[in-house]
Parts: sequence; C-alpha cells; structure tokens
Amino acid sequence: MPANLTPQYKAAEERYRRAQGREEKIAALEEMLAVIPKHKGTEHLQGDLRKRLAKLRKAAETKAGARTADPFQIPVEGAGQVVFLGYPNTGKSALVGVLTRAPVTVADYPFATQLPVVGMMNYEDIKIQLVDLPPVMEGELPKGMAGTLRQADLIGLVVDGGSDDCLEQLEGCREILYQRSILAPPGEEPGPQTKTADDVLVLIAKADLPGAGDRLELLREFSPGWEMLAVSIKQPESLERLRGCLFRRLRIIRVYTKIPGRAPDKAKPFILKEGETVLELAA
Repeated sequence: MPANLTPQYKAAEERYRRAQGREEKIAALEEMLAVIPKHKGTEHLQGDLRKRLAKLRKAAETKAGARTADPFQIPVEGAGQVVFLGYPNTGKSALVGVLTRAPVTVADYPFATQLPVVGMMNYEDIKIQLVDLPPVMEGELPKGMAGTLRQADLIGLVVDGGSDDCLEQLEGCREILYQRSILAPPGEEPGPQTKTADDVLVLIAKADLPGAGDRLELLREFSPGWEMLAVSIKQPESLERLRGCLFRRLRIIRVYTKIPGRAPDKAKPFILKEGETVLELAA
C-alpha cells in the first residue's frame, strides 16, 4: 500500500536530515510522527520512526541510568516561560535582572552570560518565568539551546537600540531560528514543533540612547508584521509596558475561585491558556 506522505511530513523529514544535534533530531522525529498519515501503508515507517526516537532518547541517559546534567533543560514554572535571545551586549541580561532581580551578569564585554539565568517576574497576582540565554552569533547556537527555545511559550529577540547594527542583529537571530527549524520562515506551513511570528516579540533595548527611535522605525520598515517594543532599564514606564505586553502575548487567563459562602481567593489565581474551558480548570 502506498504511503502517500504529505508535504508537511516531507518538510519535517528534511529538518531531520539537516538536524545537527540530538535535541533537534528528536524534535523532528516527534513532528514526523505527529503529521504522518495513519494507515496500513505507513505502519512500518511509523514503527521505524518510533525506534529511532527511542534510541535517541535512550542516548540522552548515562550508563548509570541517570540523565546527563544539561543547563538548558529548564522546567517551566509560573504562568509561562519567556526566553531572551540576542547577540552579545544587546542588553538582555540587564532587562532580565531588573524585571526579576535574578543574579544576571551585566558587563561591557561580550559573552558575560555563559549559562542560562532564570528569574521570576511578578505581574498582577501571577509569576512569569524569564530566562536570560547566553548570547549567540551569526549562524551559531550553543549546544542544547535549541530545545530551550522550542519549549518556551514566548521568545524575546533583543537587539541593541543604540547600535547601527540592530537590523543585522535581528536578521541574524531570525536566521538562526529558521536554520534550526525553531521558527517557520514566511510562507512555510509551521509544523507541530515549529513556532511562528506570534510566538516572538522583538525588544529594542537601550531605548534611551540617541537614535534608538529612528532605529526602531527602521526595524519596523524591514520587518512588517512583527510586534516590536522599545524598552530601557532607565525608563520605568517602558518596563511596565513590557510587563503588560509579556502577559498579553502569553495569552493567559487568570481564574479566581471561591469556596461557597466565602470571599473569592484573589491571592493565587488558577492559570489557563486562551481557549481552555471550565472543565479543564476543574480537572
């Protein structure tokens, strides 16, 4: 019986061929299994994919059976996870530090952040997890970071509003995401494991520096359809706008419950995603 594989499957298969690390291969195999037509003609192929997936997952374990410590395996906590991605010295560490008080390293030399730094941002009765990722360079992504980016609920692409290279920084970050099949290129159908522009927010940091406003307009001209926000740690009002924007982009619904005969509990709301139901809340 013919397999009649779909274009979505073939695209995922090509991403598997191009994958450079175990995590990327696992993500591609998971997508292939998700989109493969389910009928007699693909049963053997489905079995082969499952074997390959199991082998890759087993390879992630040590001989003693314990998983290898991976600093990029960051459990999602709070109402959602936002990761900050950018070139060196764009200001992402300073943003995460002021929003969460996490122990980030802010320095005037490149690659001061060598491992992910996690902090929790308070916003209207909830906590949002922010992750400061090590910086990237053109075409380069630290081993293990691809899985962190795929897992995140939102990716904040941070560019330096005080630099004339801000457009190159944005294009370089997007190209990395395209190459690693983390972000679907324009016009390409996204797969189950692929993010779209709806999952990305562009942050123009250091917005207080001269020329930042003009650079923001330049970025908007060359990247229509991408939401952008100018922020600065020296402008508290911009940080408040950022907090509200992150909450909105995570598409969170807060549900305050109450025991019959008592006042509503407004201290710790339940968190749902847009589209989830009362039955899911009850569960």
